[in-house]
Order: sequence, then C-alpha cells, then structure tokens
Amino acid sequence: MKFSVDKQEKHTVMTLQEENLNSLMAPDLKSEFVILRNEGVPNFILDLSEVKFVDSSGLSAILTANRLWKDIGTFILTGASHPHVKKLIEISRLHTVLTIIPTLSESIDYVKMEELEKELGGGDDE
Repeated sequence: MKFSVDKQEKHTVMTLQEENLNSLMAPDLKSEFVILRNEGVPNFILDLSEVKFVDSSGLSAILTANRLWKDIGTFILTGASHPHVKKLIEISRLHTVLTIIPTLSESIDYVKMEELEKELGGGDDE
C-alpha cells in the first residue's frame, strides 16, 4: 500500500497513493489508523484524491478511522471526487455520518477553525 503522511502540530494528512481502496488494502490501512491514533494525532484528514474505486472493505476502513477519532478530535474525508467513490458514499449514506470536505486546503482550514473554537470555548464541554 502506497501512501504519504504529513504530520503537523494540530493535524495529520494521509494521502492514499493508490487507485483502489479494497479488501486487499483495508486491513493495512486500519492498522495505520490505529498507529496514528496511538501516536496522539489530534485531527486526521484522509485524502482520497487519487482513489478511483472503493469497496465495502474500504468503507469499513474509513468508518474505523471515524470511530478512532470521534472522542479525541476530528476525522475528515477529503478528495473523494471520483464519480464511483462519490456514488458509493452517497448510496451507503456515509455522507450523513462523516465529515466530508471537497479539498485538502478546505479540510485544513476546517481543522484550524475547530481548534480555534476549542481554544476560545475554554472547556465548555466540562
């Protein structure tokens, strides 16, 4: 599985450099998610801009990432622009569960705004 990881202070971006996110890749991808979560990555952006096909195992991996970051920060799916990928996300209704943002730059801005709101809120969640 080919991918790149860009770690910043407030977020990490993983860009899949594969055309297929399928049952062959999903277990390795889930393992990478767990490693990043255990490293304390506060906000995670998964960039699918190079992905042209996703199967049910790929969707399961994406949902795993969403679950892993639910309690510690934000999980964003970005770059899901290929027609097959977009259609599968709509059919599976994942767009109602996930934070999906069209571009990487918009995703990074979203994380920055979320972090700013947390800082300004000063612990309203307690």
